[in-house]
Amino acid sequence: MKVKFLGAAISVTGSCHLITTDKYKFLLDCGLFQGSEALEELNYQDLGFKPSEIDFMILSHAHVDHCGRIPLLVKQGFRGPIYCTGATAEIADIMLQDSGNIHEMEAAWSNKRSRRSGLPQVNPLYTQEDAAACAGYFNPVSYGQLFEINSDITLKLNEAGHILGAAIIELWIKEGKKVTKLVYSGDIGVENQRMLNDPTIIEQADYLIMETTYGDRTHETHAESAKRFIDIILKTASREGTVVVPSFALGRTQDLIHELELFYENHEKYKHELDKIMVYIDSPLGINATEIFRRNAEYFNQETRARILKGDDLLNFKNLKFTKSAEESKLLNYNKAPKIIIASSGMADAGRVQHHLKHYLWKPKSSIIFVGYQAEGTLGRSIISGAKYVRILRERILVNAEIYFLEGFSAHADKNYLLEWLSGFKESPRKIFLVHGEEESKKTFANTVKNILGYDCTVVEEVSEYSLDYEEKVSIDDIKNRVDAKEQLIKIKHNLENIHDELDTLLSDTNLMVNETFPQKKITDISNLTSDLEKTYLKLNSIITEKDVQEKESK
Repeated sequence: MKVKFLGAAISVTGSCHLITTDKYKFLLDCGLFQGSEALEELNYQDLGFKPSEIDFMILSHAHVDHCGRIPLLVKQGFRGPIYCTGATAEIADIMLQDSGNIHEMEAAWSNKRSRRSGLPQVNPLYTQEDAAACAGYFNPVSYGQLFEINSDITLKLNEAGHILGAAIIELWIKEGKKVTKLVYSGDIGVENQRMLNDPTIIEQADYLIMETTYGDRTHETHAESAKRFIDIILKTASREGTVVVPSFALGRTQDLIHELELFYENHEKYKHELDKIMVYIDSPLGINATEIFRRNAEYFNQETRARILKGDDLLNFKNLKFTKSAEESKLLNYNKAPKIIIASSGMADAGRVQHHLKHYLWKPKSSIIFVGYQAEGTLGRSIISGAKYVRILRERILVNAEIYFLEGFSAHADKNYLLEWLSGFKESPRKIFLVHGEEESKKTFANTVKNILGYDCTVVEEVSEYSLDYEEKVSIDDIKNRVDAKEQLIKIKHNLENIHDELDTLLSDTNLMVNETFPQKKITDISNLTSDLEKTYLKLNSIITEKDVQEKESK
């Protein structure tokens, strides 16, 4: 048996693992790469296998970094079943259609600019119609059910505590007379959540593929984040400001609604202040996902189900309003009353939240609260890392609002709980592969596991394939170096954009433009420096052109 790590190897996103046995080929997830421009370009590269040769796929959950390339699979010839929980099947359908719609809009916007510049047109990665065509491939499997995929492979899906329907995958794979147990963690959630059960503890595996999103750090507790969340809201409202929360439409949005629902209904002390603060869910996808949550009560924990049986209207309260149309969304930015806007996307790289950030990020009365993982290269990562300026919709925006990151709301286990979950194994698996984490996170967690549990872990750092029979790496693709080189070029591009912005600000200075006593010598010096910049540009152009020629000659 072989396992090839095709995604979530050099980054957190793009989960896709190809398993090859003596008879079958199947996938564990097939998600989109998200984050930097260089990573997202990988979505347009060859998948690394022939989709028509894949017998089936198992989907851990419906976040697009795990399911987002399914339409590409189907477009390119995949015709097998996709096994997942019923909730995941429902949610993946709307997630993929939303993703297809975004790809269409981004391609249309890009082509509009390209036509004016005489540049080639581009096609969307896939369309909403492509995504809708995938719905018939999903085959629901219940938690805890031993499901025979075929005579050689048995599947069991277990609660992951990450988002609604998310699963930890157990597989028993027969090759000849040998049976091998493979476990894929998917994304491991946190314990003691408001609505979901804790992640299932697995006691045995021959081989384990495990995520390490937060393998190098711990979160504050949910209670600590909840208290800070409410304090920030009341503080912002007291200065008549707006709270903007970039939030993943699936999972985090529903958790925040529930958190606010409990607070609004159970804090008479703050009733006077809270009555003035409306909560807007400005995400059509988030609205649709919330409806799926409401009709899938069997996935909730006992406490939440008890509330529903008592007649509670889950995920709803007096001050909550869902904004569906683009017009309603735009009007929020003209509403001067204190309010909370929860909008996707969670990493602030797309969606309506970008328009709200453009409107509120530069205002000191505003507060921006991040509640989920922010991948390298995303707008959200730049903001929480302390950037003074960011570019949103091609405009330079000053970061002047108060910025907060409440990791206690994260749907991902932190280092301590990842270690606790792994310690549930009665003995070490023969091999533990660490994926779905930034390089430092994976390496730190591997060292922690070795020091505390004594288990050796393999840190997956490249798109690579391992033979499980011989427990050795059999192939490697040099994608990481190519992505690193591309990211260096993008960083240079962004530096040049920043220089342009600074020069534009300088030359737009009113005093500089109208001051009659501005010395001629300074004007001459500026002119000479501009000439030097032109010469630098010509040298840069020569270097780039020379590189292109060398590449063509090498081919």
